[in-house]
Amino acid sequence: MLDPALSQWLEARAQALDLGDCDPQLVLSQLAKANVLRVGISPELGGSGGNLADAVEVLAEVASHSLAAAFVFWGQRAFIEYLLHSPNTVLRDGLLPALLSGELAGATGLSNAMKFLSGIEALQVRGRTSDTGWSLTGRLHWVTNLRKSGFVVAAAIDDEAGGPPFVLAIPGALAGLQRSADLQLMGLQSSNTAALALEQVEVDRDWLLHEDARAFLPAVRPAFLGLQCGMAIGLARRALQEVEAHLQDDRSILLEPLQDCRQQLAQTVSELKAGLLDGRFLTRPAALFRLRIALAESAASAVQLELQASGGKAYLSEHGSGFARRWRESAFVPIITPSLVQLRAELQRQAREATA
Repeated sequence: MLDPALSQWLEARAQALDLGDCDPQLVLSQLAKANVLRVGISPELGGSGGNLADAVEVLAEVASHSLAAAFVFWGQRAFIEYLLHSPNTVLRDGLLPALLSGELAGATGLSNAMKFLSGIEALQVRGRTSDTGWSLTGRLHWVTNLRKSGFVVAAAIDDEAGGPPFVLAIPGALAGLQRSADLQLMGLQSSNTAALALEQVEVDRDWLLHEDARAFLPAVRPAFLGLQCGMAIGLARRALQEVEAHLQDDRSILLEPLQDCRQQLAQTVSELKAGLLDGRFLTRPAALFRLRIALAESAASAVQLELQASGGKAYLSEHGSGFARRWRESAFVPIITPSLVQLRAELQRQAREATA
């Protein structure tokens, strides 16, 4: 159950968070204050216990109020997950307290890397060995949670010497690392989403998350995508709640599709949580891809059903602002990297290879 104070804060500011009228600096602080960042992390490491499925559930609760806040939550929690999977325990122990308290923002930066893993895209940051670590050059085109007061971003690096690609945590204050102005998105504006340009950025070896991206990325992909699914889950649940609230006698025809939608959503969520807990997605990523697609489709169907249940009121600015925001949020879910198009292409590729 989400902290009531956080629920109220998010509900009151959902529209402002979406349109960029709320200071993005506040989002992470509010999440940290409510201790949602600690869910699914061992108490020995500063967490509140539980597992990854619990973290997905609390992220979904945040998303039911504001997808912008959930997007920030996902970026922060995914970066924390990278630290938990890294053999660099010194780095983990050094960064984790500030990340859990919300003092430091963690940015995933691995969207490009996940596409690289599936053969969709080349790595966009290159590294040349230096005396103390690496000199980096390249660009990350779309990264969320790049808080201006301080961030650290994860990135997969293409080794110019021909070695295996590796994964670094890159502090935001390094010379040569330039953050763009916030991207002008259709919504989710208070999410500190921007691009990063790297020009001969010197990073010490102490910031190495893993020496082999091809081993590290499959290990963190279930958490990366599983937490991402929480956004679709929360949005779908909220839209279906709104459908129920709007149902009147003249719209009772929507009761059956509402029940069908809820049943399908619950079944898909159950499959997702089971897979995250038993580890099946480590060796069967295609199963996770299909669930990600199914949850995005559930969110779209739920918002469409909300429109039908609301009727013309949904198109009136005075009454339909919440629906309009959820409509924009539902348009974002399919294009979060990896997008549904990319996931379907990867599933087709795997199917062709299986029959070849």
